[in-house]
Amino acid sequence: MAADTIRGAGTGAALLPDRHPTADFFVCDVFDAVPKDDLASMEHPIFSLATRPDRRVLSYAHNGTEVQITPSVKGRATIHDKDILIYCISQLMAALNAGRDLSRHLTLKAHDLLVATNRDTSGDGYARLRDSFERLSGTRITTNLSTGGTETTRGFGLIESWEIVRKSRGGRMVSVSVTLSEWLYRAVLSKSVLTLNRDYFRLRKPLERRVYELARKHCGRQARWQVSMQVLHKKSGSAAPLRVFRAAIRRMVAADLLPDYQLEEVSGDRIVVHRKDSVIEPRALGMPVLDPDTLETARTLYPGADVYALEADWRAVWHASGRPHLSRADKAFLGWVRVQAGKG
Repeated sequence: MAADTIRGAGTGAALLPDRHPTADFFVCDVFDAVPKDDLASMEHPIFSLATRPDRRVLSYAHNGTEVQITPSVKGRATIHDKDILIYCISQLMAALNAGRDLSRHLTLKAHDLLVATNRDTSGDGYARLRDSFERLSGTRITTNLSTGGTETTRGFGLIESWEIVRKSRGGRMVSVSVTLSEWLYRAVLSKSVLTLNRDYFRLRKPLERRVYELARKHCGRQARWQVSMQVLHKKSGSAAPLRVFRAAIRRMVAADLLPDYQLEEVSGDRIVVHRKDSVIEPRALGMPVLDPDTLETARTLYPGADVYALEADWRAVWHASGRPHLSRADKAFLGWVRVQAGKG
């Protein structure tokens, strides 16, 4: 049985304890913090769901773009390693919102990172944190791009570098310096803010976290999102056979542990994701709200484009222009999409 299969997720399942209670939501630009015009971490399984070192080279194609993820000898970065990126991106977004100077070179307090991501602050917690940094820096992404009829291939890492700046007398890291890749830094500056429920860090199983990510992006502000079990299997990146994956999802449906979203299995081997009332609406954040049908219209206007990325870019332009009041946000968005598609 694959390592990422959910075990014992029935009635006895529970979230991890909230090790560091706080009333704050964790606000970050996590799901779109990916290479611009390359790939989306919500669309493609960049991070491993395995609990043991995953040294497989993952290759796939999407909309004519080929993507290959190559792990280091320590294995591909895991979905739990992604906590570090979430934390780094949240720091950049907080600085951006406060009008402070930004840099892709961050110096972080290791203890703060562990607390914010609901990790153990024991000696083992710091050791696992170091392992996460090594897997993130060792995982490489290679993708081909075609521009003006010329195909180019480039590669990059999830983070460019890291180093322990200071240790305690006992040898634990106190602060660590991280240099984000240029692609990630640019993506952060151009994307809209998504609110991540803090209970995401309490999900025990990698597949639970991955399904939450997919629900957050594809369901988002809509009341529901429907997907076939086969497509969900592909998007999740699970290495388990489809029949094993299906059983794991059914246990996840019964456990009902996902924050903000509820899963329902329907006929036709499909899963429906329903949004719970606890999701924070963009309207509450002062952001323009788009009708779900508007995104479908955008797909027809710009075939092959990621409409979620288009929406994020449009929100970034709106924010940069002073957050003007839009009486007809849907019309404004579609007009912008036409220009991007060369139809304006």
